[in-house]
Amino acid sequence: MGEGRENIEKRLSEIREEINRVDGEILSLLNKRATLSLEVGRLKREGSESVFRPFREKDVLTELIKNNPGPLPKEHLLAIYREILSSSRALQRPQRVVYLGPEGTFSYFAALHYFGQCVSYYPKYVLEDVFKAVREKDAELGVIPLENSLQGTVGQSLDMFLKYQLYIQAEIFCKISHSLLSRHEDLSQIEVVYSHPQALQQCSIWLKTRLPGVKVVPVDSTAAGAKMAASTEKAAAIAHPALASSLGLNVLEKGIEDLPENWTRFLIIGAQEPPPGNRDKTSLLFTLPDRPGSLARILNLLAMENVNMKKLESRPLRGEKWQYVFFCDVECDLTREEYAALLEDLRHSCHSLRILGSYPNGPYIDLPGD
Repeated sequence: MGEGRENIEKRLSEIREEINRVDGEILSLLNKRATLSLEVGRLKREGSESVFRPFREKDVLTELIKNNPGPLPKEHLLAIYREILSSSRALQRPQRVVYLGPEGTFSYFAALHYFGQCVSYYPKYVLEDVFKAVREKDAELGVIPLENSLQGTVGQSLDMFLKYQLYIQAEIFCKISHSLLSRHEDLSQIEVVYSHPQALQQCSIWLKTRLPGVKVVPVDSTAAGAKMAASTEKAAAIAHPALASSLGLNVLEKGIEDLPENWTRFLIIGAQEPPPGNRDKTSLLFTLPDRPGSLARILNLLAMENVNMKKLESRPLRGEKWQYVFFCDVECDLTREEYAALLEDLRHSCHSLRILGSYPNGPYIDLPGD
């Protein structure tokens, strides 16, 4: 038995030495990559190019996944390269990203899991302030919620695109899972629950079933709700469980959303038109002449070119009663030369038309529940 143990220890020692050697090789390669990133940053500055190039990053990740022989899981590979790409962007030029805060909202976690740790994040407490910060170049990029698979579109986000001449650079789809947080240790002590109105709605059946008669109070964000729960007697909040440790709260229940497939689509916005590259989707804003068949003509033009529409939504046009603006997603890069004639036909058929951006299909990220 003792001899077997000695053999195990010997083999473990050999493996650890080999791991140390591999770590040295990885370190050397990471620094070689960092040197190349610095050179890329210098060239981009000379050409006034954007550091954030989502189509390039998508191509890098796609190629890595395709060539990965294992046993390293795909999820681990993506997590590692998220931080490598985050470091690479920061070496090229430090990045400021604003999001709908405060820290701890799902917009914050979406930004963090997409951009990584090597970014300076700044919360904005009003959605319009995210757009203002990007327009005024206080930040290079902004992260905003656009729509939820259960609750539909965040109408204010569409309204802000009418007001600010910004562009969609990329998109992220995040799976949202809610938890109940409290200073207390069991549900019987809870008399009031705080959270953002959408989170409360997404957990309404759970609340009625598990906490019948408990007062429900909407607040500005899930993070604000968690702070209220931390400072209020017999209170709880619906929020991301990562907030529990920082606020001294207990996680009473996880996964309390009424439906499991609860996804939110976030947009990354910037002041510059996205650079050319591998772009899968285009978002448009357009208004139509007030005559029969105007919308049908737009739909027919897209159908004749075999362009698939993924989203179409109308919003009241502010300052023009009974007039509407349409937000549309199509599955192609309308800025490519092959669609020039179609784009011209669309412009002639619309009262006004604005391309919000052409960008790659976004990744689906399951935000960790811990």
